[in-house]
Amino acid sequence: MAAYDCDVLVIGAGIVGLSTAYALTRAAPGIRVVVLEKESGPARHQTGRNSGVIHSGIYYPPGSLKARYALQGSAEMVKFCTEHDIPHEVTGKLIVATDRSELPRLHGLIQRGREHGLPVRELGPAQIAEFEPEVRGLAAIHVGTTGICDFAAVARRFGRLAEDAGARIVYGTEVTTIGRRPDRVAVRTADGTVHRARALVNCAGLHCDRIARLAGDAPGMRIVPFRGEYFTLAPERASLVKGLVYPVPDPAFPFLGVHLTRGTDGAVHIGPNAVPALAREGYDWHTVRPAELAGTLAYPGSWRIARRHWRYGAGELHRSLSRRAFADAVRRLLPAAREEDLRPAPAGVRAQAVLPDGTLVDDFLFAESPGMIHVLNAPSPAATASLPIGREVARRVLGVLAG
Repeated sequence: MAAYDCDVLVIGAGIVGLSTAYALTRAAPGIRVVVLEKESGPARHQTGRNSGVIHSGIYYPPGSLKARYALQGSAEMVKFCTEHDIPHEVTGKLIVATDRSELPRLHGLIQRGREHGLPVRELGPAQIAEFEPEVRGLAAIHVGTTGICDFAAVARRFGRLAEDAGARIVYGTEVTTIGRRPDRVAVRTADGTVHRARALVNCAGLHCDRIARLAGDAPGMRIVPFRGEYFTLAPERASLVKGLVYPVPDPAFPFLGVHLTRGTDGAVHIGPNAVPALAREGYDWHTVRPAELAGTLAYPGSWRIARRHWRYGAGELHRSLSRRAFADAVRRLLPAAREEDLRPAPAGVRAQAVLPDGTLVDDFLFAESPGMIHVLNAPSPAATASLPIGREVARRVLGVLAG
């Protein structure tokens, strides 16, 4: 019997897992890659439930992984979508200050954009109206390299390209046990199948910390799920928004705030907020998984977040439970928006890594142990940055195999 069924096992068929499989097959032709995914198809969670924005990288500190990979990945994503006929558009976006207290942060973003070499323009109220006639603000910046695309379609294409190069993707198979020896990793799935590989890559997103612990590693963080709730503008009111409009983000949080996004389908998506989810895949208030919720509540970092940011959290919770409050928040940017214009849309859940002291991990986070690579924090802009992230994970995996 062969010692290995494959060279590399990848857990998770979101955009990062499939990009990793694609990158491995490009970097090492003939490598045997198997991707295991518990859902019946790819991109069912973070990848397929975001706002579809190709981020420019303007928000992220110079030198951070998010900055490096978003700056590189945004250009690569546009090129990839063009080459593979995936719906996309480079629209540019506005970041709008609606209160004088936001102006210093807006000016800081202008400086950061210039440090990154991005095409950034400062706008006054009249110039804002030239881009977005219905948007009101004291000042704004226009970032020319931001765009939109269908990230679920991108993930599917990564998967097909990896399969064309010999990779195998197995859907509907949940990992239940992971064992390791000095020269191999063995994974058992819910149906009793055992896969043996030389190396394992954990791209399990909302479950990445659980998979790391299942493998016997201590990830030093925990995924605390935050649900992002969206609305769409009623079709007859979609003309209120021409492109992408963002508020000035609060640097204390890794969330960008409620923004307005005209997607590739022409619909205008509004959101997300950020409220604690009652399950890792808790896409509404009715989805509660007691064991997962108990794990979140027992984690010291969760309570430290709550104590530190309770005012912010209370506002987000209020907007979750009250459409009127959500509409009030939208009207800061879009005064013409009415409560009745907002139509509920599918929510997403952000897999946010949190340290035991309550720190929200703000950068991408990777960890290595013998025979394994763990992707432990890959929220937005991971979809934008998925091509360079995939190459980085592939580089680390090939280093493991070479060792």
